[in-house]
Parts: sequence; C-alpha cells; structure tokens
Amino acid sequence: MKLPQAQSFTSFFDYMVRHRTAANLILAIMVVAGVFAGLKIRTQYFPDIIFDEINVSVSWSGAGPEDMDEAVVEILGAKLLAVEGVDSATFIAREGRASFELEFESDTDMGQAADDVKSVVDTARSSLPDGIDDPVVKRAGFSDRVTNVVIFGPIDIDQLSQFAEELQTKLFREGVTGVTIQGSPNPLIRIDTPEAQLVQHNLTLADISAIVEGEMETTPAGSISGGSARLRTGETRRTKEDLGNIIVKSTEAGEKLQLRSIANIITEGAESGVAYSHKGMPAILLRVSRDASGDTVGIQKQVEDVVADMQTDLPNGVEVRLTETRAQAISDRLDILVKNGLTGLALVLAFLFLFLSGRTAFWVAAGIPVAMAATIGIMYVMGLTLNMLSLFALIICLGIVVDDAIVVGEHADFLSRKGYSPEQAASLAAKRMLGPVFSASITTVIAFSGLLAIGGRFGDLIVDIPLTVSVVMVASLVESFLILPAHMRHALSASSKPAWYDWPNRIFDRGFSWFRRTLFRPFIARVIEWRYAVLGITVMLVMVTASMYFDGTVKWRFFSSPERNVINANFAMLPGASRSDTTAMVREMERALDVVDQRFEDEYGRPPVDFALSKIGAVSGWGFPAGDTKDEDELGSMAIELLDPDKRPYSAYEFIGAWQKEIKEPPLLETLAVRGSFGGPSGDAIDVRLYGTSTNVLKEAAEYLKQALASLDGVSGLEDTLSYDKPEINLALTPKGQALGVTSNDIAKTLRQRLEGIEVAEFPVGRRTATVRVGLPENETNAAFVYDTRLRVSDGNYIALSELVTIDRSYGFSSVRREDGLRTLQVTGAVSEDDPAAAQQVTKVLEETLLPELQSRFGVESVLGGRAQQERDFLSDAVLAFGLCMIGIYLVLCWIFASWSRPLVIMAVIPTGVIGMVWGHYIHGIAISMFSIVGFVGMAGIIINDSIVLVTTIDEYRLDRPFRQALIDGVTDRLRAVILTSATTVFGLAPLLFETSRQAQFLLPTVVTLAYGLGVGLFVVILVTPALLAAQHDFGQSITSGRRLFQHGVKRRKSLGSQAT
Repeated sequence: MKLPQAQSFTSFFDYMVRHRTAANLILAIMVVAGVFAGLKIRTQYFPDIIFDEINVSVSWSGAGPEDMDEAVVEILGAKLLAVEGVDSATFIAREGRASFELEFESDTDMGQAADDVKSVVDTARSSLPDGIDDPVVKRAGFSDRVTNVVIFGPIDIDQLSQFAEELQTKLFREGVTGVTIQGSPNPLIRIDTPEAQLVQHNLTLADISAIVEGEMETTPAGSISGGSARLRTGETRRTKEDLGNIIVKSTEAGEKLQLRSIANIITEGAESGVAYSHKGMPAILLRVSRDASGDTVGIQKQVEDVVADMQTDLPNGVEVRLTETRAQAISDRLDILVKNGLTGLALVLAFLFLFLSGRTAFWVAAGIPVAMAATIGIMYVMGLTLNMLSLFALIICLGIVVDDAIVVGEHADFLSRKGYSPEQAASLAAKRMLGPVFSASITTVIAFSGLLAIGGRFGDLIVDIPLTVSVVMVASLVESFLILPAHMRHALSASSKPAWYDWPNRIFDRGFSWFRRTLFRPFIARVIEWRYAVLGITVMLVMVTASMYFDGTVKWRFFSSPERNVINANFAMLPGASRSDTTAMVREMERALDVVDQRFEDEYGRPPVDFALSKIGAVSGWGFPAGDTKDEDELGSMAIELLDPDKRPYSAYEFIGAWQKEIKEPPLLETLAVRGSFGGPSGDAIDVRLYGTSTNVLKEAAEYLKQALASLDGVSGLEDTLSYDKPEINLALTPKGQALGVTSNDIAKTLRQRLEGIEVAEFPVGRRTATVRVGLPENETNAAFVYDTRLRVSDGNYIALSELVTIDRSYGFSSVRREDGLRTLQVTGAVSEDDPAAAQQVTKVLEETLLPELQSRFGVESVLGGRAQQERDFLSDAVLAFGLCMIGIYLVLCWIFASWSRPLVIMAVIPTGVIGMVWGHYIHGIAISMFSIVGFVGMAGIIINDSIVLVTTIDEYRLDRPFRQALIDGVTDRLRAVILTSATTVFGLAPLLFETSRQAQFLLPTVVTLAYGLGVGLFVVILVTPALLAAQHDFGQSITSGRRLFQHGVKRRKSLGSQAT
C-alpha cells in the first residue's frame, strides 16, 4: 500500500529509516558513552548538599553560661540576626564559649554573607567584655564520610598513633587526602607545683611558667662570617628529665633550686581527651571523607587496598578494621538496580514476545539498556552522580523507558499488518506517534519536575529524581525515533518469513485477535452505552478507597527509614563525675552488650554484633545535644555495627530494647540515649521546642514531657538540651581584702592560673602537638580549694582566700540556648520504625494532649520540629508541586489537542490512581509515606500517557468515521498498545514489589504506588476514558442543541416581531 501522500527522500524520519548505518552509529555512540561514563561517573551516598550556614564562635575563659549569654549572646546575637539573608539562627552559650549558627536563605550570595557577618562581628567587638578571645567566623564546608578505619591491639597508644600516622601517610600518597586521625592523644606535660612549695620559695605559677618558657626556647644568634653556619642559643628541652633540670631559683649562697625539687612533672596521653577502645584494647580511628569532587566507591577501593597492604606489616594482635562503609550501601543499591533491572527486562521481553514478533519485541526491549546507557552518559556530562536518589530514579524508570519504544514499535507492526511495506510502516509510525509520544514524555517530565517545587533541605536532597527522570525521557525519545524505526524496518522485513521463535506470538495473536474482535469490541460498545453507570462506579470506588485512608485502615508515616546496621549509644554523667566514673559506665555497657550478644546468638544461631567501638570524651553519631555542653570527661559512647539487616530476622529496635534492659545504670548517670542509624531526612522523630523566659520552668516542663513520652510504646532515646551544670562559686571581696589592696581582677587571674593552669609552650611530636602546662596538683583543686588556698598580697605575705573574699554557691545549667533570639529548650527522641501506628499515636498524643498541658501547667510555648516540621513543610510543598504539575500538564495537552476541554477528559483518569495506590499499600501492609506521594506525583504524568495515545487515535478516526464507530474502533485498535505500555511498566517494577532485601524497602512505597496505580490505570484508560469521551460528546451535543434552540428562538422572535410590524 502506498502512503497517502507522495513521499520523497526529504523526511528526516525517512532518511533515518533508509540510511544503512545512521541508526547503528547513534546506538553505538549512546552505548559507548554510557560505558565510558559508567567507569568515570562519581558514586556517593547522597547528593552533595552545601548548607548555606555561617558559624561564629566566641571564647571567654572562666565565664559561666549565664555570663556568656548576657555579656556576649545578647549583644552579638541581636546584631547577627539583622544580617541580610538570615533565615534562622541558633545561639548557644556554654561555659567559656558561645556559638552562633546562622542559616541563610537558599538564594543568598554566601561570599557576601560571610563578609557581612565578619563586618558585624568586627563592629561589635568593642561592645564585648575585655578578656574574650577574638571571635572566629567560619563558613560551613562540605565533607561526606566514606568510611572509618579503626586500628586496635594490645599495645601502647603511642605505638598505635605511629601506625595511624603511617597509614595516613600511605593514604595521602594514594591521593586520599580527606583523612583525619581521632583518638590519638596530644601529649600533655603537667608541671604540678604544690602550693606549699610556692609559699616556701616565694614563687607564683606565673613565675615558674615564665622561667620554663624561657628555658624551652632557642634563640637565633646570627651567622658565622661567610654564612657557613648559623648560631642558636639555648637548649631544646622536650622530656621530663630536661624540664626537671631547669633552674628555678638560685640562692645567695650559690645553691640552685631545680624544677624537679618543687614540682611533680607528669606526662599524660590517653588519660585525657578522646580515647577509643575495642574489647578493652586501645584503638585509634581514622575518618576518611571526600570533598565535592570525590568518588565514594573509588576512595573506598583505594582505602581497602592500602589497609590490606599495611595489615601484613603490623605486629601480631594489631588489626585494622573498616567500619561504617557507605560504599557498601551504594553497592547494594547498584546490585538491586542491576538484578531487578535484568529480571524486569526478562519479564518485559517475555511479554513483548507474546504481543509482537520476535524481532520487533527484541528491538523494542533493547531500548531499555540503550536508553539507560545514554542516561548515564548524559548524567556524567551534566555533573550528576550515581547516588541513592539517582539510582532510585533509574529504578523507577525501568518500566517507563520502554513505553515510547512500545508505542512506535507496536504501531509500525500494526501498519505492517495493514499492508504497508516495512519501510513505510516504520517511517509512518515514527511520524504519527511523534506527537502523542512526545507529549506523553513531556507530561512525565512535567510531573516529576513538579518535585522541584519542594523546598528546604529535603527538596535539595531529591532534586536528582526529576533531573534523572528527565534525562531518561530524552534518551528514550532519541532511541525510539532515531534508532528504533530503522531496526523496525529490518525486523518487519524479516517478519514476512515465519521464524521458529515467533510461534508464541502467532499462537497468542490468533487468540488475542479473536478476543478483541469477539469479546472486547461488543464489551466496549456496552461500556459506551452504559457510560454514566461506569463513571458512577468509578467515582464510588475512588471515594471508598479514600475512606480507607481517612478511617486509618491504611496508615500514614512521613518517612519509612531504610534500616542500617549501626547503633549509637551516647551517655552523659552528672556534673562532678570523674573520668573513671565515665570509664566504668562504658565497661558496664560493654558487659551488657556481651550478654545480649550471646543471648541473641543462642536464639538465632549467629552473634548479632559485628564490631563495637567504645569512646570516652565524646559522643558518636548525631542527635545527642548534651554532647555540646558537657565536659569531655563526663561523656562516653559506643558505636556498634550489627549484622546486615538481611542476615537477621529481628530489627535493630529489638536489639536496642534488649540491650537497654540489660544495662545497669549507675547513680551518677544523667542521660543515656541508644539509637539506631536510619537513612533519610535528618531530624528526630520526636523533636519538641519549648520557649519561655525562665530556664528553670523550661527544664521542669521538659522533665514532665519526657516522663509522659517514656510511657508510650516505641519511644526511646529521650533527652533534652539543658543539662545541669556544676556548682558555681561566687566570690566577693571582704573589707580586709579591700584594705590589703586586692582587686577582683587580681583574684580572678590568680585563681584561673591555679585551676586551669598556664600553658607554657607547644611543640610537635610527629603529627601531634604536645603541650606543657604549669598548675597545681589535682588533689589541691578539690571542693576545699577555695577555703584552703592562700594568695600573696602586696606586702609579700600569704593570706587564706577565705579571709579575702566571701564565698557563695549557686547552681544552674550548663548552657543557654536561643533560637531567633528566644530562650528555648529542645526535647528529642526516637520512635520505633517497626510500627507506623505507634508513630501516629505519639504524634497524636503530643498534639492533642501533652503540648496543651505544657501550656496550661507551665506557661511555655511549644512547637513540633524535626520530622514533624519536615512533614508539614513537605506536605505543603507537595500540594504546590502537584498543583503546578497539573497546570503544566493541562497547558501542554491544550497545546497538543488545540482544545480547552479535551485535556480535562484525559486528566480525569489521574484521581483514579488513588485506587491502586491505597489498595497496593493495604495489600502489602505498609504505610503511605512521603515516597508514596513522590510516586503519585510522578504517576500523574505516566497514567495519562496511554490516554493521550488513545484519544489521539480516536480523534484521527473521527475525521472519516461517525463518533461512536471511531470511539469503538480506536479503543479496539489501540488495545494492544495500551496493554503493552501499562503491563510492561508494571512488569518492569514487579521484581521490586517482591524484593525481600531490607535495603530495597525504602523503595517499596513508590514502587507500590506506581505498579498498582498504573495497573489500575490500564483498566481506567480502557473503560473510563471511552465513557468520559462519550459523556463529553453528550455534553457537547447538549450545548450545541441548546445553542441551536436558543438561536432558533431568537430568529423566531425576530420573525414574529417583523410580522407584527
């Protein structure tokens, strides 16, 4: 059959179909680009998000939290809030320091903002108290952890430090520069001088520090004539022995008083600062991070190679262990993508072989790997990365990417069956389907691009989803219209000769043709006849389905976090607890862990704990506010790696519960928070911000709230940001002190030197820095210090401090926190991920009961933050995104169909996607979550694709057929294409529906929404779209009849009027 119009070699599609190599060249370029980019493209855990933050820190030695708040925060904070572009601000005053965290609006010029902040700080410097250090302004930088390397063994910590420095050097040599060493103590040389010695020899700590400082320095003394050598005077004193030989004082009789005679010189290492241990053995941690240009998987491979090489050179018993490796999570998701992609491809190919000839099915299915390869290539050029979100988008697109090829390939097959030559069929299919396929792809891109309207950090996080989907759609269009038609010409030419592998298609095609002609065609005629009943039933199903959500049959949970295998247990001791008390608590946690580990091994056959690292002097992970305000000796933690979630039948929450029950809490313990590490948006499941004018009242309200929340199921890790402080001793001069000429500044300076010591010098020890400090022995700075210590007055005599000042004690809190200028307290906690109903109950109790009670009982204002705030922001932005998506789709359809009403018929199928989404979640027993909403927004653009192609065909048939016949013929002829596009999309996602890996569970809400929504959409397009078109036709005829009747009435009135005249 000839084409309706004379054709020449002018059509671009004709050219691509007839050219012998053009299509294959493009295919080769796409595949080669994908392979090349696949080897080069960066991989990481999450997309790079540069926080628009500037931090200011101010130090004031000896100042309490209230002093810092009143003298520094209130003055500097008000000025910083006035900086242009500041979106929110958090100020925290602690003992001796204050921090100001400024978060700026997303479109702020951060370079200018940093200059503005520095200018404000410099201007305000004169208003701040004397004695404070110069404020430090720092812009937040980007750093993403790749892995931790732990070196441990039964040797001295200094030896471990040397091994850590050696490993760091080797990593630097390999180009891995983001390596920091933690837990390697900086040596501290303490020169402890008892007060009795100071009095006996009429010395002060300042005198001794000046002498030691002078003796430790060497001074250049010039060069010998000719420059052959340099002269330097003095000795380099670095050891205890060298320092002990320093002459402190000489008598008139010639006797020399050495430092060792009056002071005890002690070298400290692991006894201070941050210290790690594993099973009682000292350990050192190297944190490996990457910058914005680093590749997570590549860096991980380099680290593994270096560690494996170094392990062979270490002494027996010393081991190197990689922990918390994020590259593994990326590899797991890559494996999921490849495995499920291949499975989905096999299902799609098998389904295509039923509906299409073997060659046609092959070339249609080939569009998946070709488009995916081209997508990787374009992503690489655009600077995108393979991360958890872009991989997530690629998984979503597995079933979508083949739709374009199906529409073009199936229509070419249809035209070939109608008698067109292979060349004509392939070229005409590309021409005819360009409009509907392009518009369908555009609507898909618009739908996912609506996600760009979601703001905040979560919006920054998911921006890779719409970008990746858009790239996939572009690659799919190129493959479907520039490559596939040429291959279809060859496939259709070969199809004229039956092949053995076409027998499934031949058998199925005979049955499908019979079904379409004998059963489906009369059925569609009856659907059109009963169109209003069909529409009524559809509306009823949508309403019944919606009620399942509103009555709680299907639950809502903002985010179902993918479980990881890391648990962080942090604790803080009460003020006054010693480092040995903290160490004892760590040992108790280790004991309890061993007991629970053995118990689980006996029950389940495998020990759950893969690795455990203890820490003293700091906390692990995030979400422990007390870590910012406590002394390092009062802090401790454990970081535990469990078995992979897929290798154990229990959740991390079950293990946490058992461990917490086994831990025996000592009397000096203030807070213990044990939390699992889960992926997703940052922030706590429970995050309540309390605002008020009285810090004491805020603390009372927080304690009441924590007690009430602790009684709810699934709640753990409750804590607040206001820790109790050590006692504050207030000193005021007595008349005797004033008479002796003593001033408050003199006393403050002397006491500060005795209590905190005087740093004399610093010198390098390898890559560490050793400090020499002069002070009193620890046993002389106890609670009786203020009563027993003596000060030298102007006449040279020593007077007890208690005679010079009055002593008064007060108690307070270790920090004062402000948000946007208001005093605030934050209560945080975790909620079990295993039970969505428990999470809903916690939120309900908070909003309806506890927060109103706090207002009535304590008079404090409260706001739900954390995940709750993110949820509110997300839902608000999601509504906006969906609205913009609908407007964009409507405008595109108006342009495609040149009609204002026709797009409404096509878009009317979108609400029916709710049926599949809700019932899918009900069948799988999962809660609707934010990823369900993301899936629904995307589904809005996909579900109408078949409707677009169907309506386009019906409108084309209406040019030469009656409306009813065009409607029936169009639905009947496009039945195969509609089934293919919908079913292949569902089949492409089907493997993920039944993926048992917990790594894939965070994908399940989106997969369920898309698979079930599009599955229902198949029947909606086939049944509801024809009914809607028929109803629209009825409405149009009614309008036309009414218009004609009105016009007839007008003419009749005019005619009667003219006759009357």
